[in-house]
Amino acid sequence: MARTNPLRPFTPDPAQMALKPAVSGNDINGLGESQVRAPRMVYWAPDPDTIPHGAMQRWFYQVDPDNPHLARARQARAKLLAQPIADLQGSPAQHDPQVWTQALAAFARDADFDSFGVAIMDPAWIYEGQQVTQSRVIVLAVAHDYEQIATAPQSTAGAEVVRQYGRAAAAAKAVASWLRQQGWDGEPVTGPMTTKLTLIPPAMASGLGELGKHGSLINPQYGSSFRLAAVLTDAPLAPTPPRSFGVDNFCRNCRVCEDACPPQAIGADKQLVRGAEKWYVDFERCLPFFNQTQGCAICIAVCPWSRPGVGLNLAEKLARRRQRAEAD
Repeated sequence: MARTNPLRPFTPDPAQMALKPAVSGNDINGLGESQVRAPRMVYWAPDPDTIPHGAMQRWFYQVDPDNPHLARARQARAKLLAQPIADLQGSPAQHDPQVWTQALAAFARDADFDSFGVAIMDPAWIYEGQQVTQSRVIVLAVAHDYEQIATAPQSTAGAEVVRQYGRAAAAAKAVASWLRQQGWDGEPVTGPMTTKLTLIPPAMASGLGELGKHGSLINPQYGSSFRLAAVLTDAPLAPTPPRSFGVDNFCRNCRVCEDACPPQAIGADKQLVRGAEKWYVDFERCLPFFNQTQGCAICIAVCPWSRPGVGLNLAEKLARRRQRAEAD
């Protein structure tokens, strides 16, 4: 039985809905399509005028523009985004792939990001109309301050999201600079703006998490409470393998994010999206509430995996359950 949600029913602001385009964001995302195709940009366009939902994207920034939490976080992020990366130096250093990945792990211990993974580039991750020539994707994860994200959908949670996107951008620049100082080019890829490729699929391929019912990654240590950035490179790092720790089956039986979502954008079942069955969040339901609350983040905050100290214990419990089932 669904829990009572004090934020329901949700009524979108008519001024926002007047900007809604004729085309559905779900159609742009490929909901219901049986054929595999490249993803298409649906939101967070660098130039909002290039996408159907661009007017709604611009409207997002008109909501509480003088909010002090968001203003400070955005100013800090802007400074990080403006920082340069190191110049490319000398001939490319030559190391065994495993040595490269070990060296990145050593660099990470002193850098300001919380985890990383390495994946071989898959053309299926590249947005339609974009080109990526590099062979590797280094995906970086930065964890939220849980006490801040738990205030969602208040602006303090939105500001925390902005802060972590800034931190993720700084981390991607640091890794790109580290590579460039060893003679290998590195191209930072940072959010929330849409760039050349989707970040969740390479994050999954590199072992950083599994897709949850709420459309975000779930990591055993950070739950859903983290953000991603990436670095594109040809440096021959060894890929880190994908991991499975029971998220898929857990989400099938958990309704926490479903019940907590004010616009009821999170469904109980997987859906067909561009030829694959996957968890999917209804874009048309989600976006108006997301915009009006400057980023929402409720589903991330309420996810059982996100609570500090819970995820790793939960992963161990599910692993023991799988082992017993296999033994039987």
